[in-house]
Amino acid sequence: MAKRLIVKVPDPILTKKCRTVDNFDGRLWTLLDDMKDTVKAANGAGLAAPQVAVLKRVCVVDTEDGYFELINPVVKSQSGSQTGLEGCLSVPKKYGTVTRPMKVTVLAQDRDGNEVKYKVKGFTARAFMHEIDHLDGIVYTSKATDISDESK
Repeated sequence: MAKRLIVKVPDPILTKKCRTVDNFDGRLWTLLDDMKDTVKAANGAGLAAPQVAVLKRVCVVDTEDGYFELINPVVKSQSGSQTGLEGCLSVPKKYGTVTRPMKVTVLAQDRDGNEVKYKVKGFTARAFMHEIDHLDGIVYTSKATDISDESK
């Protein structure tokens, strides 16, 4: 396991749509392990594969509700709304106000290729949606209002 370099804006890889994962092998496991090390070292709530320069539909979320690995995630339902500040490891020292669903249900695969279903709410739902957006080439700043520097 190793910490990887986090890609920062304006790197064009952050605006590309990721490819579906077909091989659930040692390379994928290494990527997942490295992403876990990277998000923990950066004190983040989540990390998507394009943020470490890999165009695969893989992301991890690490919140008070637990640690989640999402491979080929699909949002099946969403309800309610929440509006709050978001930041991003690829957009350092910037924050913006974003509206996201309060609850989401996501189907994904685990590192072995087995289907998993997550029903999450609150901050964890926000983190899921933020990371899934990355897999479609969407950076939160395109949805945010009131973007400001951390120092202000």
